[in-house]
Amino acid sequence: MKPVCLIIGAGAGIGGNVGRKFAQEGFHAVLCRRSDEAGLNAMVEGINSSGGSASGFLLNAIEENSIEERVAAVEQDIGPIDTVVFNLGAQIGDRPLAATTYKAFEMGWRLATFGLFRTAHSVVPHMQERGKGNILVTSATAAVRGNAGQHSHAAAMGGRRMLCQSLNAQFSGSGIHVAHVLVDGAVDAPDTLGKMLGPERFQELRETKGMEHDGLMLPEKIAETYYHVAQQHRSVWTHELDLRAYSDRPWWNH
Repeated sequence: MKPVCLIIGAGAGIGGNVGRKFAQEGFHAVLCRRSDEAGLNAMVEGINSSGGSASGFLLNAIEENSIEERVAAVEQDIGPIDTVVFNLGAQIGDRPLAATTYKAFEMGWRLATFGLFRTAHSVVPHMQERGKGNILVTSATAAVRGNAGQHSHAAAMGGRRMLCQSLNAQFSGSGIHVAHVLVDGAVDAPDTLGKMLGPERFQELRETKGMEHDGLMLPEKIAETYYHVAQQHRSVWTHELDLRAYSDRPWWNH
């Protein structure tokens, strides 16, 4: 039975590429995303047709018990979850305080912070029983720097970062590796940045900053880092790291 890498938030960017990388290394990748079943099926088929092992499920993380039931089903029907990649975004766009409704603010927290809490609450007991496991959490610049218009996103991502620290403080001694991965820059991903900018602006950005310029972060290269972190010896665990393109200023210099 293959170990499982469970991806919550498996789009065509970071999530899907992380799943593909783990499948190439002998894992069964379980890809979960909220919508676009056709895109999900295409990713799963791409992994399976290239010699990997994967399955996919639609998962709305806001729905009650959705995460809990998926974790239980994977453990029962597919195999032991060695690594969870929590890759749900919570970006609602730039909104001034007056335009940030209570519902919009709470949505960021439900996705970024409460969703991670529910995931950990579900999977940690299984990992504790086995004495090992990885919880890799995709985060954003907003986790360490709040900007105007980012009230919901910064509060949610800051909470995500603190939750990662609390999980690590309690469970690292049980063999569970929790890593907070701060993505400090624009990712060359069509279903995140591409949707935010629209196809024309996204392609223009790729041509001027990305592609051969290497100024956009490549999801397949990010995936290599995730796999490396998951394989670290416990004497040298990374608990937080930040990633950015070589040409970008780091968050602390802005």
